[in-house]
Amino acid sequence: MKNYETVFILNPVLSETQVKETVSKFEDYLTSKGAEIVAKEDWGLKKLAYEIQNKKSGFYHLMEFKVEGEILIGLETEFRRDERVMRFLTVTLDKHAISWAERRREKLKTKAN
Repeated sequence: MKNYETVFILNPVLSETQVKETVSKFEDYLTSKGAEIVAKEDWGLKKLAYEIQNKKSGFYHLMEFKVEGEILIGLETEFRRDERVMRFLTVTLDKHAISWAERRREKLKTKAN
């Protein structure tokens, strides 16, 4: 199993409930395929660098997970089929990226407390 990180942007016209449902849909998809969710982050509503689908902002979400590589094809198909998703990007994390992500999460925990 490899480590992956996906960032996706959801349509800004969605309600908070719809955003949570969408995020849990993708999380449920991954766990049903045997993935281990390492971390999830809700970055909230952010202004986009450029317009996407005539929208100037979007809800950003990050998911870090461990899964077999062939599962990603299905995940990306689900992202493409869902009209609420404006953009997504999935990257493989190497050992340096994994340690950086762990340090970043620790830093966020200390800021929150």
